[in-house]
Amino acid sequence: MRALMNTASIYTGKVFLAFTNFAIVRPIAASFFAAFALLLSACSGSGGPDYSIQYDIHIINGTLIDGTGMQGYAADVLVRDGEIVYTGQTDLNRTNATTVIDAAGKVVTPGFIDLHAHGDPLQTPDFENFLAMGVTTIVLGQDGTSPDTDYLGDWMKRVDDARPGTNIVMFIGHNTVRSQASVPLRTSISERDIERMQDRIIAAMEDGAFGLSTGLEYDPGRFAGRDELRAIAEPLARYGGIVMSHLRNEDSGAVEDALLELITMGRDAGVPVHVSHIKIVLGNNPTAANNLIQLMDMARNDGMTITADVYPYTASYTGISLLFPDWAKPPNVYEDVVRDRRRDLAAFLENRVNNRNGPGATLIGTGKWAGKTLAEVADELGKPFEDVLIDDIGLYGTSAAYFVMNEDVMRRFIRDPHISISSDGSPSMLHPRGYGSFAKIIRQYVMQENLITLEEAIRKMTGHSAGILGLHDKPAGMKRGYIRDGYAADILVFDPAEVRDNAWFQNPHRLATGFDTIIVNGTVVQSEGRPSGARAGRVLRKSGSTATSQ
Repeated sequence: MRALMNTASIYTGKVFLAFTNFAIVRPIAASFFAAFALLLSACSGSGGPDYSIQYDIHIINGTLIDGTGMQGYAADVLVRDGEIVYTGQTDLNRTNATTVIDAAGKVVTPGFIDLHAHGDPLQTPDFENFLAMGVTTIVLGQDGTSPDTDYLGDWMKRVDDARPGTNIVMFIGHNTVRSQASVPLRTSISERDIERMQDRIIAAMEDGAFGLSTGLEYDPGRFAGRDELRAIAEPLARYGGIVMSHLRNEDSGAVEDALLELITMGRDAGVPVHVSHIKIVLGNNPTAANNLIQLMDMARNDGMTITADVYPYTASYTGISLLFPDWAKPPNVYEDVVRDRRRDLAAFLENRVNNRNGPGATLIGTGKWAGKTLAEVADELGKPFEDVLIDDIGLYGTSAAYFVMNEDVMRRFIRDPHISISSDGSPSMLHPRGYGSFAKIIRQYVMQENLITLEEAIRKMTGHSAGILGLHDKPAGMKRGYIRDGYAADILVFDPAEVRDNAWFQNPHRLATGFDTIIVNGTVVQSEGRPSGARAGRVLRKSGSTATSQ
């Protein structure tokens, strides 16, 4: 990337706004890529833009990092009607554009795609937490849970009418489908049970869902066996859908078998599979990460498509029921378990929590004890933490952050070329990942540690994620993930040296900073680091479905 210190400017009509930016200095990579980038720049747009038409946005003087992983190169970008229509060299004096953005000393990248997110666009349509860290598309319906509606298409229409701040990709959740279809809480189920679930999955795919999510660590998904997993995945094949899975068990010593179960599911049904928020709970040796990566590599060598995503924090976040034994959960009655097996339950909880780094490593995220550790709550109430869990919190009484992961293991996942970046966050979750994940990757793992290059980080956040979802295969103007002619104009302009993740566990809702310009579907929603108030997102529908809106 070029070493520059310039005045960056935005021209809107005849209004001139200027601000000073100090660009970063990064070494120039292999000369081959630089030469190839210049060739692409020179050849883009069939020799040059059409100077006879009016453009909406003209981005000049930036270093284009296009989402492919290729080294950044000098190129301008023209946007019209929400679409990137030209990338290459332009003549400012001959180009007519409503808004001109001078990106001197900055990079121009695709908007980031969060492969695993949470939130309700009907309740918090702004999604400012995602936009502030450069995310322009989020993937919802995760961990087996999607909107509890009979017609996903109707819900999508309501979201479009609410004008979300980001684009939204939807998955249909297995746990939701299983509950809606009134499937019994057991592994052995009938053919009619299977058919009812398949009918709902097919309807969701027809409405534009991109695939199926599973949450086999949760109720009722934990009851699903191999036959059920194959059957619910089979309808995806005709739609080009994918299975995204919160694995059955992410603990060290069990996660490999859980990964093999997902691989088997994909192989049985003939569909691609994806590991959500890949991690190893209490796995402190990076060799364990290598083992999971090797299992995925072996599956690819056998012809399967398998990918994953990771978020850059060593604490997970989920419901407190994660700590409880299966025999305390439905279809068993919790109150009966407490009455009849309290001593067993207390011993189980004491052992499980202590094996997960103790009660001080569980940070309560919701309810009256939010922000306190389980150890602090136990001290406050003057009772053992296992009794707090049984009597004062209960099976579904709160969610919590669990500090149970190793950073070196996480770094190994971040480096793997087949693993994208996600947040697993939401606007309301009391975990900083929903406000900082993408900014943290740039600040810490690119700029500070040089764990991966900026180009590779951008690829993991954009082009690679879009490929997993099939967004490169959509019609012109609907494609996402690259800065390329014919792609939707989801674009960022920023100085990587200025990007900051400002959220932490003590203050998890602080917005990220450093993303100067954010463009969603050709609309500038953030300029000079300040939100414009515009909401330009939309629900994206899977190509090939019967949905008419893309």
